[in-house]
Amino acid sequence: MGSKPAPFSDIGKRAKDLLTKDYNYDHKFTLSILSSTGMGFTATGLKKDEIFNGDISTLYRSKNTVVDVKIDTYSIVSTKVTVNDIFPSTKAALSFKIPDHKSGKLDVQYLHHHAAIDSSIGLNPNPLLELSAAIGSNNLSVGGEVGFDTASSSFVKCNAGIGLNKPDFSAAFLLTDKGQTIKASYVHSVNPLHSVAAEMTHKLSSFENSFTIGSSHAVDPFTVVKTRFSDNGKAAMLCQHEWRPKSLITFSAEYDPKATHAAAPKFGLALALKP
Repeated sequence: MGSKPAPFSDIGKRAKDLLTKDYNYDHKFTLSILSSTGMGFTATGLKKDEIFNGDISTLYRSKNTVVDVKIDTYSIVSTKVTVNDIFPSTKAALSFKIPDHKSGKLDVQYLHHHAAIDSSIGLNPNPLLELSAAIGSNNLSVGGEVGFDTASSSFVKCNAGIGLNKPDFSAAFLLTDKGQTIKASYVHSVNPLHSVAAEMTHKLSSFENSFTIGSSHAVDPFTVVKTRFSDNGKAAMLCQHEWRPKSLITFSAEYDPKATHAAAPKFGLALALKP
């Protein structure tokens, strides 16, 4: 990526990933197979309480085109066609679901040496229009995003932020909820094996504050342990082990002291296989 800025959605992503990524309190199974011809196959199953959901997806790559087709347990077929370098530094993606004839969407991304622009438009009579942009470099970027609902003729999204990225730390400051919420996050790599992160949120309308802190520790080259604590008393932990190349087993747990006895604590297990 060089000195190019990341898309606006990546501002604060490093801290968010440490605090939330891979935490799961259900039972999840994923099998992924990728052939040398560019074909990919993925089967996913998720058991939440007493309900089981699953989907099967196939992915095909050919030169600069990627086609992803997925069908779920409700017989909904989701298709996404991505064309890279449709113009210089530009890629476009067309997605839709069958039988939902109003689900079509067109996304276009343009990456310049000092700017990253993403746009999206719904392919229906009253589309949702979204636009985000970030300028700067890979180390420092400033950007914003807006969403306009043509059905109600109103802005449904208006956010802005600034991100600072270095090899050993990343900081972000975001103004979200159409200017009603301030978010600040920071992640620091203490050493190659240990990282810590924190996120603080302040709501301007109600003057409410909340914060979350977390850590990640590499016990060995194949095992990672993460912890997370919030101001509302919730505590969570995660243990992820790579028991064979690219195959992971992840155990998650969360305790909420304010939940009823029947609801706490929560446990989750995820198994991802890649032969």
